[in-house]
Amino acid sequence: MNQLDALKQFTTVVADTGDFKQLAQFQPQDATTNPSLILKAVQKPEYAPLLNETVSAHPGQPLDVVMDHLLVRFGCEILQTIPGRVSTEVDARLSFDTAATVARARRIMRLYEAQGVVRERVLIKIAATWEGIQAAAELEREGIRCNLTLLFAFCQAVACGQAQVQLISPFVGRIHDWYKNTAGSSWDEAAQSGANDPGVQSVRAIFNHYKKHGIATEVMGASFRNTSQITALAGCDLLTISPELLAQLAANEAPLGLALDAAAAQNMDLPAVTYDEAAFRLALNEDAMATEKLAEGIRAFCADAIKLEVLMQKA
Repeated sequence: MNQLDALKQFTTVVADTGDFKQLAQFQPQDATTNPSLILKAVQKPEYAPLLNETVSAHPGQPLDVVMDHLLVRFGCEILQTIPGRVSTEVDARLSFDTAATVARARRIMRLYEAQGVVRERVLIKIAATWEGIQAAAELEREGIRCNLTLLFAFCQAVACGQAQVQLISPFVGRIHDWYKNTAGSSWDEAAQSGANDPGVQSVRAIFNHYKKHGIATEVMGASFRNTSQITALAGCDLLTISPELLAQLAANEAPLGLALDAAAAQNMDLPAVTYDEAAFRLALNEDAMATEKLAEGIRAFCADAIKLEVLMQKA
């Protein structure tokens, strides 16, 4: 059995791509997208017609409306290939505006429903700022399921659990990157790999906290740099993996066992934790890695959304 098949015994495998033509070979359950992945996809010749068709179908419409139609078009194509859910992201430029995030999420869901897609097959991705988490709490009460992304800190995960969001996406690789860059020449890659990887340790702490305290929010590790980070999280609720790393797992027949155990977590001595807004903001501020990576991630997604708008204007 290859490692991809072995992983599927413990964890729901999710494809992290906008390139829906790659999906079938890996047979993932779900798929995630974001502005950067969609931008990457539409610059490939095989996807350029999809961009042009979407723009042509909505002449004179504001760019944000056309962008949502494009995101939903990709999502619908992906849903034809997978049995589960697709995650579609709200514009990152709304990350600090609760009301605007809610309105945009509702519009995306209406567009999916107009295409005959039931809301159970869609997760709305929102940055895990305080404002984003509050937007998700409101959307969840309306039956719109959310995936809270750009999650780097334990306090973000706790607040998401309190908001009863459907799913969170802690970013393993970007946490790893920060600690590696901060350590500089003193970084020992071998010693900080696998179960000792700081990104892996972050997800394990969140997973154990959720399972210990009966928090139903799903944990989906994301942003992987190598397969050792993935195999060290076997047993996590879900893992979203790039096609390149899915291919590496499929080509590797080394043994793979359970690394995270929900039953074992229930017996751990882990205190209950809650955050109000002030405590959340202080805890996030105290975590230099999370503060920097959250801001960096939002800036990058904003920049790619603008690049996508430029391409739409040229189409």
